[in-house]
Amino acid sequence: MTSTVPNAVEHADEQQPPITMFGPDFPYAYDDFLAHPAGLGQIPATEHGTEVAVIGGGLSGIVAAYELMKMGLKPVVYEADQIGGRLRTVGFEGCDDSLTAEMGAMRFPPSSTALQHYIDMVGLETRPFPNPLAEATPSTVVDLKGESHYAETIADLPQVYRDVAEAWNKCLEEGADFSDMNRAMRERDVPRIREIWAKLVEKLDNQTFYGFLCDSEAFRSFRHREIFGQVGFGTGGWDTDFPNSILEILRVVYTEADDHHRGIVGGSQQLPLRLWEREPEKIVHWPHGTSLKTLHTDGEPRPAVTRLHRTAGNRITVTDANGDIRTYQAAIFTAQSWMLLSKIACDDSLFPIDHWTAIERTHYMESSKLFVPVDRPFWLDKDEETGRDVMSMTLTDRMTRGTYLLDDGPDKPAVICLSYTWCDDSLKWLPLSASERMEVMLKSLGEIYPKVDIRKHVIGNPVTVSWENEPYFMGAFKANLPGHYRYQRRLFTHFMQDRLAEDKRGIFLAGDDISWTAGWAEGAIQTALNAVWGVMHHFGGETDPTNPGPGDVYDEIAPVELPED
Repeated sequence: MTSTVPNAVEHADEQQPPITMFGPDFPYAYDDFLAHPAGLGQIPATEHGTEVAVIGGGLSGIVAAYELMKMGLKPVVYEADQIGGRLRTVGFEGCDDSLTAEMGAMRFPPSSTALQHYIDMVGLETRPFPNPLAEATPSTVVDLKGESHYAETIADLPQVYRDVAEAWNKCLEEGADFSDMNRAMRERDVPRIREIWAKLVEKLDNQTFYGFLCDSEAFRSFRHREIFGQVGFGTGGWDTDFPNSILEILRVVYTEADDHHRGIVGGSQQLPLRLWEREPEKIVHWPHGTSLKTLHTDGEPRPAVTRLHRTAGNRITVTDANGDIRTYQAAIFTAQSWMLLSKIACDDSLFPIDHWTAIERTHYMESSKLFVPVDRPFWLDKDEETGRDVMSMTLTDRMTRGTYLLDDGPDKPAVICLSYTWCDDSLKWLPLSASERMEVMLKSLGEIYPKVDIRKHVIGNPVTVSWENEPYFMGAFKANLPGHYRYQRRLFTHFMQDRLAEDKRGIFLAGDDISWTAGWAEGAIQTALNAVWGVMHHFGGETDPTNPGPGDVYDEIAPVELPED
């Protein structure tokens, strides 16, 4: 079991089909689309070699560029900082290159089936991530209100934690048809998924996560709600999500996105970097040996975009930080949408007004991490008095909140994520330098582990990030507030441009914040594939009849549309 508080259904039959993050809003099988031998589609030969701007070199942008290149178009990638976006892997100055820290995405569920397609394609390996009480985690300590509990499974925790687990199960079952939806998702029963979800969207769009808990008889106890917020399920405490829409949380639990996580060996940033350099075996127009890297001058993306505007013929004109101006028949924007409001000068005519409204209403979560390198995984040492690990994966209500222990073997240097926090907990760290943050964190952990001298094992300077303070992000990931479903629907469906006026076509939104699963790499890939279909359609292309794309089946599975009046 990977969850501190398990999902509502424990599946005894391990042979059940794998669940996927394809729903429930838009139950399209992106993994099947990618795996089909016919490929993602083709464009007319007259359009081969045509340049398409791809703004943002994160995972969504690189996937979109890679697939457009395979179709015979020439993607021109613009990136303000470095390829990878929030797949950002860094090293420690003066330490072995094998020691890395994942400043952004660091754990990926098996339900990310489109993501796994690309992981396998570029030859990366994954391994279990040491979440609270996961099988890969030797031990977990839950420290609340100054009282610590050591556990290897949830059965080792006091009864109240199991009561909270059961309350969550009942809450999901009674308030969100969990078992029924989970079964439909596993069977890919699209009509049933849509039937259940349509009712829930209408019923729950205006409800917060916390309000959903309060409405459940199972969570009538404030103590239970408090413990649930601090300890949570899967990856730990979720009280920072309490103000968000319950629909956001249901998407996570339905798709098992918070379970059985795996990390990418060597770091997640390798994925977009390898795609940048990859030479596809099947490629149209371009000679074999072509890669995104070879299509760009000096093998580097173009610099940051500073202006986007429309010009005659419904073209998209892009100005970059070097002052270079280029005009394109089509463009894909994959950076965080707030960039369109601040860092980039934009014409109002780029998007319909209701899409601008949706962009402006985007709600981003803050997030901070701090990592330190240590000489060895000393936490596996045994306490002579208790026989327990001297230190454990730690969930606490202290400033650190979540502490993760990451090693590559008993005799090798290792890494500790001293703290991983969100929202208000993240903002508490914002004024502090990396060294100041580390001091506060070591003090907190010292109160939980008074016998352990963590500092003596540290072999390098800490590395840290606060995504809300990163100039090209201004937040970690999107999280819809109550009432935001309509806004999200506008952004996600933007790739269906036949529904737009002709003077609003040609620029396509993508990225995880455009997806229904913001904060997950899978959402970045799914919206990239939507945008690729949109660009292909824009150029008069089409998919193979045996492998319809997301736009081809859109009318059959379109997201629920709530009334505006």
